[in-house]
Amino acid sequence: MAESVRWGILATGGIAAAFAADLVDLPEAEVVAVASRTEASAKAFAERFGIERAYGDWAALAEDTDIDVVYVATPHSAHRAAAGLCLEAGRNVLCEKAFTLNAREAQELVTLARSRGSFLMEAMWMYCNPLVRRLKELVEDGAIGEVRSVQADFGLAGPFPPTHRLRDPEQGGGALLDLGVYPVSFAHLLLGEPSDVAARAVLSEEGVDLQTGALLCYDSGALASVHCSIVGGTATSASVTGSTGRIDVPGGFFYPDRFVLHRDGRDPEEFAAAPSDGPRNSLKHEAREVMRALRAGERESPLVPLDGTLAVMRTLDAIRDRIGVRYPGEDARGAVTPV
Repeated sequence: MAESVRWGILATGGIAAAFAADLVDLPEAEVVAVASRTEASAKAFAERFGIERAYGDWAALAEDTDIDVVYVATPHSAHRAAAGLCLEAGRNVLCEKAFTLNAREAQELVTLARSRGSFLMEAMWMYCNPLVRRLKELVEDGAIGEVRSVQADFGLAGPFPPTHRLRDPEQGGGALLDLGVYPVSFAHLLLGEPSDVAARAVLSEEGVDLQTGALLCYDSGALASVHCSIVGGTATSASVTGSTGRIDVPGGFFYPDRFVLHRDGRDPEEFAAAPSDGPRNSLKHEAREVMRALRAGERESPLVPLDGTLAVMRTLDAIRDRIGVRYPGEDARGAVTPV
């Protein structure tokens, strides 16, 4: 692969703009093309970020052989179609989270990527954050003993009108897939896939979850309590408690600037992010991991493995099964996989 990794961006919304802005700052990255459902939107985005080619349909971007990897930034209801189109055309893909609407769609993308020998990764940038990686290392090294519980929350105050994508069933709306994927992924990072799931939610008139609480149960005896909301701004904090200590992430746990390690019989220790690793650079860590993997010839990232993504999607399916949320086009049995 050439020294500069050539990126295509599929979609032109807010997260696509944030990612493009970070890519522009990386000397080893080059954004060469963008696509949207309309040529006008693609051209406006291209002019904003100095991108050479703008396409008014997804297929043209997928067929562009000058692209090393496509970043899919559509709403998650379109991830299966958009990422699948790119993989079918032989492109490598970084796909936003939630990875898909359900585990069935996620498995289809993973199977397709593996059959084509293409790189595929969920854009779970939390896993690429150096401070989150340090937290995981401490837990794995036994700094707090055996993990007993994990807690994490992510809520936005809103209010969001019924016309907003977060309230729209057609776009996979609700708190769980948009926000709850972070607490669930944090729990998965430290405990893996649960053996049982309990959940309750408050649903909107449209049938999406306004707020959801879930208890994830593990064969080890550990429990994870996760919460998400689009009707109340939460602390976005997290903690992991072990048999001999605890780690607290006081806020913004998915892009932390610090966390505190409490060990029995010892003074608390604070771990702070380096200035270059702070929240404003979170997407850059993700982009660097994709480019590292591509240069190394890897087909998936060890930081965001596809089997882990599938496990998270199965957990999200199980939570939706418990709270009674299904999206248009999902059948009553095959789309949601109970645990």
